[in-house]
Amino acid sequence: MSKTTFAIIAAASAATGAAATAALYSFKRETPPSPTLSTTTTTTTSAPRPVPPAPVPSPAVVARKPLVDPNGLFQYGFPGPVADLRPAASLTSSFDRRTRNPAWVAEHITPESLANNNADRKHSVFVEDVSIPEMFRAKLKDYFRSGYDRGHQVPAADAKWSQQAMDDTFLLSNMCPQVGDGFNRDYWAHFEDFCRRLTGTYPSVRIVTGPLYLPKRDPDGKWRVSYEVIGQPPNVAVPTHFYKVIFAEDGKVGGKVALGAFVLPNAVISNSKPLQDFEVPVEAVERASGLEFATKLDPSRRKRLCQEVECSAIVKEYKERQKSFGKK
Repeated sequence: MSKTTFAIIAAASAATGAAATAALYSFKRETPPSPTLSTTTTTTTSAPRPVPPAPVPSPAVVARKPLVDPNGLFQYGFPGPVADLRPAASLTSSFDRRTRNPAWVAEHITPESLANNNADRKHSVFVEDVSIPEMFRAKLKDYFRSGYDRGHQVPAADAKWSQQAMDDTFLLSNMCPQVGDGFNRDYWAHFEDFCRRLTGTYPSVRIVTGPLYLPKRDPDGKWRVSYEVIGQPPNVAVPTHFYKVIFAEDGKVGGKVALGAFVLPNAVISNSKPLQDFEVPVEAVERASGLEFATKLDPSRRKRLCQEVECSAIVKEYKERQKSFGKK
């Protein structure tokens, strides 16, 4: 809308008139007659000033009602998207209602937190997250006979410092459908172990984990996103990949942070596959997920994790790992 210059209309000045002068004469006759003094009194009064007329706005600047009001929709409620943020003892997560999976789950591990062993996995059970509206939440029945594991994003083994902390990891808002043998119970578990071993070098390790739904090229040369949905009726999306973004902190205020990002396919992975083969730039995860992870981390503080430590998985047999951490 262009700017309009308002015209100022001046009111005419009010005329001021004088009232007529009243002369009063008083005569007193006596014998013999004596002279009489006459006194003239003049009184001047001002007429009231007329009120000037109000300025008349130009027709060009009269306020007009907008033709449409899209924000009027909000009187009925905000459509979203809604990120169900869940802060808990051992994790903080943001839930994606469309896929019934978390968008991301953040955790913090330290040498002290992993040294405490005050929880027993056998006392924890998988439960639905009732803080999420029923129509949007993942359900236990969705996983029943689906062929997929209820895959922890924050592993239970990272929350042994209290039973409540471990129980928090068993809500379905911390789960995604994961391939079991060859991935969740094998390579992914070795990757989780690698993250824990970082606390031997760094006093503070922060990890963000979540699912991805990446395109693949079909025989016709076009890229398409395709994923399975489990449940009856279909309810929970099966991610094609998973990511971890790792912040290994040196423990100093304003200190260095070794940053690492990894993307793994939700599929069987040979234990002989080097972990570093799955390393990607953080920006690649941001682009794929629509999230941002290190916008406030000054480049001068950044280091590349796999240049600071050896990024490799130590392969353990699942049965041996089960003795320490319990069944996934």
